[in-house]
Amino acid sequence: MSFKYLSVFALLLMMSCKQNTTQNTPDKVAATERFKAPDEVYGELFEAVQLNAVFPDSKTFVDCTPRFAPEKILANYEREKRSRGFGLETFVNNNFNLPKQYSSGFKSDPNRSIDQHIDALWDVLTREADTAVEGSSLIALPKSYIVPGGRFGEIYYWDSYFTMLGLVEAGRLDMIENMLDNFSYLIDNVGFIPNGNRTYFAGRSQPPFYSVMVNLLAEQKGDEIIKKYLPQLEKEYAFWMQGSEGLNAAKSSHRRVVRLNDETVMNRYWDDLPAPRPESYKEDVELAKTSGREAKDLYRNLRAACESGWDFSTRWFRDGKNLATIRTTELIPVDQNALLYHLERMLERGYDLTGNRKGEKDMQERTKKRKAAMSKYCWSEEGFFTDYDFVKKTTTDVPTLAGMYPLFFNMATQQQADQAAAYIQQHFLKPGGVVSTLTDTPGQQWDAPNGWAPLQWMTIQGLRNYGHDILANTIAQRWIALNKKVYKNTGKMVEKYNVIDMSLDAGGGEYPVQDGFGWSNGVFLKLMR
Repeated sequence: MSFKYLSVFALLLMMSCKQNTTQNTPDKVAATERFKAPDEVYGELFEAVQLNAVFPDSKTFVDCTPRFAPEKILANYEREKRSRGFGLETFVNNNFNLPKQYSSGFKSDPNRSIDQHIDALWDVLTREADTAVEGSSLIALPKSYIVPGGRFGEIYYWDSYFTMLGLVEAGRLDMIENMLDNFSYLIDNVGFIPNGNRTYFAGRSQPPFYSVMVNLLAEQKGDEIIKKYLPQLEKEYAFWMQGSEGLNAAKSSHRRVVRLNDETVMNRYWDDLPAPRPESYKEDVELAKTSGREAKDLYRNLRAACESGWDFSTRWFRDGKNLATIRTTELIPVDQNALLYHLERMLERGYDLTGNRKGEKDMQERTKKRKAAMSKYCWSEEGFFTDYDFVKKTTTDVPTLAGMYPLFFNMATQQQADQAAAYIQQHFLKPGGVVSTLTDTPGQQWDAPNGWAPLQWMTIQGLRNYGHDILANTIAQRWIALNKKVYKNTGKMVEKYNVIDMSLDAGGGEYPVQDGFGWSNGVFLKLMR
């Protein structure tokens, strides 16, 4: 895709958003057409590498940098693949550079406190402005940024907000603004913020925390920040609401929007590509073979769960047990809709600051409707917020910490918050903090016994918003103690923790527990300081 076309596309999108915040963005935002993933670039070679597990982690090959132009590599492959003694691994190593291991030389100093360890990690997790490389999956960003760590060597959307909490405490407002500028660049040039700055993420986003990040920086630097990023806030909203104006009784859903029976429009997670994930290609293909369902439908729902950030959890499973029954796109997620409520509130503030009374009134109506819909559709009889199954027309009644997002964003009544707090205390509170779900399913990392830094933060702050400070402080103290314990034993801050049995490591997922780790560092510093 030429730079000229890219610039024209971004300009047209910007103009349409300025004219009307509810104007639809181009269907699929053309991102999947403009950013070719490694499976599209390398075709048969890609499939051979992934299905033959040349690398133990499927993400390794898609992050490799080609040594030559893709056309030359493919020509080399066609010429050599049938030759005697051809070795696929040798071919890959001769034609690609493996992903750089930035932290390979970093050694944890046992004499450092955990705070000092985190401060030292900022440099390890920092990536400077990118240089575009033909055939690479990396979408080059113009400014420096912080990555999560471990196998995650690119920026990730929702991770970044929780990392920023620590950057505030570290006095690194410059880095926060750099990262917001990078996300704004992605909105302007891709049409939305992808899961991460990789071409293989071009079909999906992640939980929409952009407005929360803008608000975080505005708390430090003033309302001018909201005005600065208002055009991108509008485009972000247009992306998530694309197709909403065309919904009716005959067409009740489109991409990320769903029209419910009372004509309320709410959101769901989605991905524009019903195909195996390039970064988990072998795993997805093998699951499809044994799932007994249409492969495209399975792939779409796997990818949609990745957009949720909860990949994977029984929260999404039809039978509550097996990944093969995943049905993410049939659910109205409580956390996603709470985040979009915040985005609408931020647009309302932005329009107030810029004197756009029509836009301000429109957003006031939208926030009012979404808040009412949250109580109508997502409040369960158990006294907790859960996802809504719009196919079955009922709440899922699967309690997860996503149910605390309405408290974080002050969408709940005091009575609802009191009931939710009691539910957290009775069911979710564990020795190391709060557990993600109440289901212990081997292999699924967003279930028990695991606890995750972002969910601790959302729960703690949600409780504090409604006066449940004792419970909030208890969770914070237990989480801090667990982080310190693991650091003392291992010298690491890790991606997730076992909050039920503090003598064991967290487990599950498609990859080993990662260290680094951006959002764990950020939440720890914020809770401590």
